[in-house]
Amino acid sequence: MPKKEAPKKVPSKKKIRAFLPAIGWREWVALPDLDIDKIKVKVDTGARTSALHAYRIKKFTKDDATYVRFFVHPHQGKKKPEIECTALVVDERPVTNSGGKTTQRYVIRTTIVAGEERWPIELTLTNRDEMGFRMLLGRQAVRRRFVVDPGRSYIAKKK
Repeated sequence: MPKKEAPKKVPSKKKIRAFLPAIGWREWVALPDLDIDKIKVKVDTGARTSALHAYRIKKFTKDDATYVRFFVHPHQGKKKPEIECTALVVDERPVTNSGGKTTQRYVIRTTIVAGEERWPIELTLTNRDEMGFRMLLGRQAVRRRFVVDPGRSYIAKKK
C-alpha cells in the first residue's frame, strides 16, 4: 500500500492577514480614470459590490459598445465640484440596497487608488444623495487586498 503524502501546509488566516495593509471603516480614495482626485468612501464589508453616487446617468452607444455618461458630486453635502464622467458599461444587474429594495444598476470598471495601492474595481452607479457617503467600497473590492480595521479611519495614507 503506497504511503500517503502529508497535506500541504496552508498558512493560517492570521499569517495571511499579517502581510496585508490595513484600511479603516472610512477612507479617502481617488478614481483617476474618472478624474476624481479625492472622494470619501465607507468601507462596507456587508455590501458585495461597490457603489458610486451618480446622477443624470445617460446610456449611449459608441463603436458597438455601451457607455454611460454621468455626473458626480465627490464631496458630501456639496454641489460643487460637479464632475462629468464617461465609462464603458460592463454589466447591468439587480442590486438590493440595505433597505431591501432592488434596483437595476449599470456596472462600470475603473481604477481606484487607496494609499499606495492601485487596482481595478467594479462600481455600480446609483443616486446616493440621501446617503452619508458618496461611495461604498464593498467586500469584493477589498478582498485579499486589505484587512479592515473597523475601529480606525483614514489609515490608508500615501507614504
